[in-house]
Amino acid sequence: MTQETGAERVKCLIIGSGPAGYTAAVYASRANLNPVLYQGIQPGGQLTITTEVENYPGYPDGIQGPEMMIDFEKQAKRMGADIRFGIATKVDFSSQPHKVWIDDEKLIEADAVIISTGASAKWLGLSSEERLNGFGVSACAVCDGFFFRGKEVAIVGAGDTAAEEALYLSKLCTTVHMLVRKEAMRASKVMQDRVFNTPNIKIYFNTETEEVLGEKTVNGVRIRNNQTGETQDIAVNGFFVAIGHQPNSDIFKGFLDMDEAGYIKTIPGTSKTNIEGVFASGDVQDKIYRQAVTAAGSGCMAALDAERYLGEKGIH
Repeated sequence: MTQETGAERVKCLIIGSGPAGYTAAVYASRANLNPVLYQGIQPGGQLTITTEVENYPGYPDGIQGPEMMIDFEKQAKRMGADIRFGIATKVDFSSQPHKVWIDDEKLIEADAVIISTGASAKWLGLSSEERLNGFGVSACAVCDGFFFRGKEVAIVGAGDTAAEEALYLSKLCTTVHMLVRKEAMRASKVMQDRVFNTPNIKIYFNTETEEVLGEKTVNGVRIRNNQTGETQDIAVNGFFVAIGHQPNSDIFKGFLDMDEAGYIKTIPGTSKTNIEGVFASGDVQDKIYRQAVTAAGSGCMAALDAERYLGEKGIH
C-alpha cells in the first residue's frame, strides 16, 4: 500500500464526463468521497454532439445536449467534485491502490475507481456526414427520431440495432429508406421478418452511401448500387447511422472482464467489475439502452457501490 514517488493519492477517481461520470461525481461528493474526475477526450461525452434533448426528465421544453452537460458539470462542481481536463491513458489494477496514468505522465493512485468512459458511435467516414452531424445526421433513432415525425428518413445498417431503429422510425416517419451494404441483413430472423413486414420500410440491398446531401440541414442522400455502379439520390430529411458503437474500454483490457465487443462486464444489478474497487457505469458497460437517463442512473449506482466498498474497507 506504499505510495509511489510523485503519485497523487485520491479516495475516489472517476474517469469520464458524460451523464454517468458527472452523476457519479455528484453522489460521491455528497458522500464525502472527495472525488477527482478526469473529463477525457470528449468532455460531456456523446451528448455534446447532440442538438435538442427532449427525453431527459426535468426539462419540459427540452435542452441542447452541450448545455445539459454544462448543467451536469456545474452541479458536480457545486457539490465539491474536483473536475479536471485530462485523458486516462494507462491503468494498472493488479494491486491496491489502483494506478491510473493521465496524459501518459501524471500517476494517480485511487482506492476506488469509477469508469464512465462511454462508447463512441461508428460512422461511415464521409465528410458530409460529419458536417451535418446534429443537423439531420444522427447515430441514435430513439434520441432524435421524434424530430422527423411525418418526414422521410434513411438509415444505414444491417444488424439487430439497425432493424430495431428502422422499426422505431417507421412509427414516426412516412418512409424509412434502409440502406444495406450486402445482399442480406445480419439481423436475427425475427427482426428481419418484422422489417420486411413493415410497409413503410423500403430496403435497398448492395447499397453504399456516397454522400449526405444538403447545405445546412439534410435534404437527401446519394446512394450507389455496388453491383451495377448505378447512383441515385433519395430525398430525405434525416440520415441515421446504425452500424454499431465502440466502447471506450481499450486501456482496461487485460484487467477487466469484457464481452466480445469490448463492453465491460458488471455483476448484474451492480456496477461492480471483476476487480475489487473498480466500478463501471454508463455506455462503456451498457450496450442495450444507451440513453442519458440510464447512464445517469448507473453513475449513481457506481458512486453508491464505491461508497459502500470504501466504508467496508474502513477508508474514510
